Amino acid sequence: MPKLTTPISDADIRALKVGDTVLLNGIIVTGRDAAHKFMIESYIRNPVTEVNKELYDDLRQLLDGGVIYHCGPVVKQHEDGSYSFVAAGPTTSIREEVYQPEVIAHFNLKGVIGKGGMGPNTLKACADQPAVYFHAIGGAATLIAESVKEVITVHKLEFGVPEAMWVIRVVDFPVVVTMDSHGGSLHEKVLAESQERFESLLA
Repeated sequence: MPKLTTPISDADIRALKVGDTVLLNGIIVTGRDAAHKFMIESYIRNPVTEVNKELYDDLRQLLDGGVIYHCGPVVKQHEDGSYSFVAAGPTTSIREEVYQPEVIAHFNLKGVIGKGGMGPNTLKACADQPAVYFHAIGGAATLIAESVKEVITVHKLEFGVPEAMWVIRVVDFPVVVTMDSHGGSLHEKVLAESQERFESLLA
């Protein structure tokens, strides 16, 4: 099983095909609806203000060749102020379809982790960038949390724990490529097969 460590190169992304299982290592960032909306409105579609510039510079470095994880973790804060993940399961990705292509292009993302797949705009962005969509195992939140070896920091905690941007270090985080940089999508295939089956039942 191949291992990839962030930041990930274009060549490593282009080598991946749908169905490949990968172990991810290195630094990744969680981000759901609030985080994507914030990045679009504060950094991508509008000029960066002095108030948000420091975080912008951090995110440019973290996400360049990096991975964003659609995840609303359960987090424990320890007496020394540090954090650890108790559960880290993926959340449904399609909600980010309206934001994801722009975020991928602007920050030079190489991977998006979530569940359920994404739409045609994200698939096109994966081909253009290049990038891939990684499917994480739904219902395995506690198991996935074991791959999170360190919570490095957190940004935008005012959004709430699930919506904040957690910067984490992972070791051998298991994922499956379900949208690749060559236009391949297992989600489109499943949808097409389901539609064909449905139509055959109605015939």
